[in-house]
Amino acid sequence: MKNDPLAYPPRGLCREEAARYIGVGPTKFDEMVADGRMPKPKRVDSRTVWDRVALDAHFTALSEEKDDLDALVARSRKVTRIA
Repeated sequence: MKNDPLAYPPRGLCREEAARYIGVGPTKFDEMVADGRMPKPKRVDSRTVWDRVALDAHFTALSEEKDDLDALVARSRKVTRIA
């Protein structure tokens, strides 16, 4: 492969790279793919690759889900105190 003078991140990541990219181990990454928190991979001939942009979108959605969960817990605590 010829050296490329431009520096840019790869768009397609293997399983281990995708897991590392979002900050989890491969086993946790597999769980997150299975339950839909992370995207399913694409097939490129015999290779399985994850789209970095799709990983970014799913990772962003995780923080939004956590914020929603935090809000629900906070509301639940207020209701419990009133009752």
